Amino acid sequence: MIPYGRQDISQLDIDAVVEVLQSDFLTQGPVVPAFEQRVACHVGAEHALAVNSATSALHIACLALGLAEGDYLWTSPITFVASANCGLYCGAQVDFVDIDPHTYNLCPVALEQKLQKAEQSGTLPKVLVAVHLCGQSCDMQAISTLAKRYGVSVIEDASHAIGGKYRGEFIGSCRYSDITVFSFHPVKIITTAEGGMALTNNAELAAKMQLLRSHGITRDPEQMTHVADGPWYYQQIDLGFNYRMTELQAALGVSQLQRLDQFVARRHELAARYDQLLSTLPLTTPWQHPDSYSGLHLYVVRLNTQQIGKSHREVFESLREQGIGVNLHYIPVHTQPYYQRMGFQYGDFPEAERYYREAISLPMFHTMSEEQQAQVVAALQGALAS
Repeated sequence: MIPYGRQDISQLDIDAVVEVLQSDFLTQGPVVPAFEQRVACHVGAEHALAVNSATSALHIACLALGLAEGDYLWTSPITFVASANCGLYCGAQVDFVDIDPHTYNLCPVALEQKLQKAEQSGTLPKVLVAVHLCGQSCDMQAISTLAKRYGVSVIEDASHAIGGKYRGEFIGSCRYSDITVFSFHPVKIITTAEGGMALTNNAELAAKMQLLRSHGITRDPEQMTHVADGPWYYQQIDLGFNYRMTELQAALGVSQLQRLDQFVARRHELAARYDQLLSTLPLTTPWQHPDSYSGLHLYVVRLNTQQIGKSHREVFESLREQGIGVNLHYIPVHTQPYYQRMGFQYGDFPEAERYYREAISLPMFHTMSEEQQAQVVAALQGALAS
């Protein structure tokens, strides 16, 4: 089976982790801060906070921005559920903005229309989570302009997008957002096994997230309510969580980061080859906005089922039967039973639902060979044949 995604672990990666295993610190040592500093430096952000998952990063980002009961969080319906669940964790209500039919990201036109209505009804969101699906940035300039006009905080869910760029700058610089979140899950562009990171240019937000990721505990005398009882002393000054990243994960991340540009460049080579090999088939290949240099975590095609004469499911199952580990990113969040119990229903976000009926994620990973890619294309040709 050719998987849709796969990590690439080198001997240098293994050596980096072994070095930490043989050191004095397996957690809360010097490697996590080193990883944070290197990522921040690479993308051009002032602060970076490593955590145990991107889901945790989204959660503490929302809390740092003050999201709470009575507030609203908006995001795209085409994303993993974590992009919406982070709002529920804070007691907020969640709503969605339909996608752009070309980029599959949150649509700025739909956003503006929804913001206008929300202002009239007094239901403006406090936080907007803009998801960079497949690694391609949302139109962040347009989103930022609208967010400032309506007083909305912005989180970039860049779980797919480390190594990508928007308008010539690395995604993660937070030029157009309050906080950006990366994921380092094994199928993502670089991995720390599990892990995530929140980046910001706001020192107060960084300090708040740092506190929240480790039980709300501080050893900083300036944050304490009274003089420390002794050198052992700490205080819990907020209700936080154990969202810390281990030294082992950070060591892997530091090593992987050295090959980030190489990984993304290879993905672009594979995408260009897919574009060419699939150009005559009854499907739509990914469109790249000229302002965006995608991280290309995913390569999603959309089937023209009317021309094919087969259903979406039939094509998907045929590919799986031929040993091609295709996937579907994602099931619209508003159609999940948990969210339908909140009142969402089919028909609420038609572009997202149309996307779901047509989309298939083809294999895309750094070590994919041209022979494997040819096998994927041949299998897809066979699956589409009438």
